[in-house]
Formats: sequence, structure tokens, C-alpha cells
Amino acid sequence: MWLTDTQKIGVGLTAFGCALIGLGVVLFFDAGLIAIGNILFLAGMSMIIGVQKTLYFFTRRDKLRGSIAFFAGFCLVLIKWSIVGILVESFGFLNLFGDFFPVAINFLRSLPVIGRFLSLPGIRQVVDRIGGYPSQYPV
Repeated sequence: MWLTDTQKIGVGLTAFGCALIGLGVVLFFDAGLIAIGNILFLAGMSMIIGVQKTLYFFTRRDKLRGSIAFFAGFCLVLIKWSIVGILVESFGFLNLFGDFFPVAINFLRSLPVIGRFLSLPGIRQVVDRIGGYPSQYPV
């Protein structure tokens, strides 16, 4: 699958936005870095899948709770309540993108080094729980 130039720029913006959010958290919840990271993340996402599909994604009925939490956290970060904003935003992010985790884990398991690491005995149970795989026990 080939990406268009706009989608490649979107991937870069999304990755740079996630890096800035992570750096903002590491640097004692710096609200400026987190806010710029949020803006870049949203801009990159809209460049990857398009503006109309991005709006549809955030306004779907089953994603409404996650969207409200994500944007409420974004607003809290903008008014300098960084710690509370990141917590609320993380809750929204997990509600919005939680369905994607099993797909991402299956992809990571197909990679040579990371797949072996994820198959180690202690790590496998944690990854299976995160990925939504059914447990071996019936209860």
C-alpha cells in the first residue's frame, strides 16, 4: 500500500505530535508542548484519512464519549491544567482508539524481534489481555 504525499506528511505530523506530547509529559507536564503535540496529532490524523472522515470518526455515536473526553482534556491542557488534562485525554484516547489495539498487537507479533519478545511467558498474558484475546480459562 502506497501513501500519497499528503498522507506521508500526515504520518510525520502525527508522529511528531505524539513525540511532543510524550516530551511534554516527561518535562513535568509542560502545557505548551502538550498543546502543540495535540494540534499536530489532530492535523496529522486529518491529513492521513481526510478531514471529512476525521470529523465522521469523532462524531460517530459509539465514539462520542471518547471524543468528548479527548476534547475536554485538550481544553484542560490549553487552560494549563496539564495533569488533569492528560488524564482525561488519555481516557478519551483509549475509548476512541481501543478497537485498534488488537490489530496493532497482531502486527507487532508478526515482526521478528518484537514478536519473540511478546511471546515470552510473562509478557504474553499481559499482551493477550490488552489485545482482547480470550483467556484460556472459561471463567
